[in-house]
Amino acid sequence: MPSPTPTDRTDLAFRALASRPRREILKLLATGVGEGDERCCGADEVCACVFAEKLGLSAPTVSHHMKTLVAAGLVSARKSGLWVHYRLCPEALRGVARDLGVFTACSPGACAGAE
Repeated sequence: MPSPTPTDRTDLAFRALASRPRREILKLLATGVGEGDERCCGADEVCACVFAEKLGLSAPTVSHHMKTLVAAGLVSARKSGLWVHYRLCPEALRGVARDLGVFTACSPGACAGAE
């Protein structure tokens, strides 16, 4: 299977971000929710069980959301025994922000009524 193009990656990221639970998962990763949780989390990694607990989601639902976030390149996954640890991919998120930046760079007259 060929590697996704930059346009494909942007589309995957936007689809992933269109889900409130996935945005909440990204927020939890960004704020270090797993820090100090010795059950299964590393310094900058969080286990899926933490997302289930914090967001009130079932394990299969979390797994579905994580699969989408990983496919979009927004999160990386590392399996360790029974646990899967997830880590935010800041460069991918910066890429999404750059892609959105083109929409905020329009001239005032061109963006009238867009607010």
